[in-house]
Amino acid sequence: MSTKLTKALQFANAITTINNHKAILLAKTEALLSYSIHGGTFTIDRELLAFLSSCKDLTQIVLLDDNKNPILIKDIPAFYEEVKSRYFEVVNDYHAGYEKLRKERKVHKVLDLNKDGN
Repeated sequence: MSTKLTKALQFANAITTINNHKAILLAKTEALLSYSIHGGTFTIDRELLAFLSSCKDLTQIVLLDDNKNPILIKDIPAFYEEVKSRYFEVVNDYHAGYEKLRKERKVHKVLDLNKDGN
């Protein structure tokens, strides 16, 4: 096998590995954005956060969880703060991991170019 073909295969394998790591990172993030309370499970997303933000002045509300079950939330401000905190913690961790993977990909490209002399 030629040197160029070998390097191309190594690069393709590295990119595949990085993409697999990205998929794992995203799956972990999505799992951590699942929040259970009072027998219900909610996916924490911007829509939930915006809705809860608009309901902070209410004393209690009933929300439909991911399985369309009605769940009574008695302390809306506490629930909102908890899911907001979880959201930003998880998304910031996802961003840090994603940036690390992007840098690994760039470093790999630079190293491949330097090895080749082009």
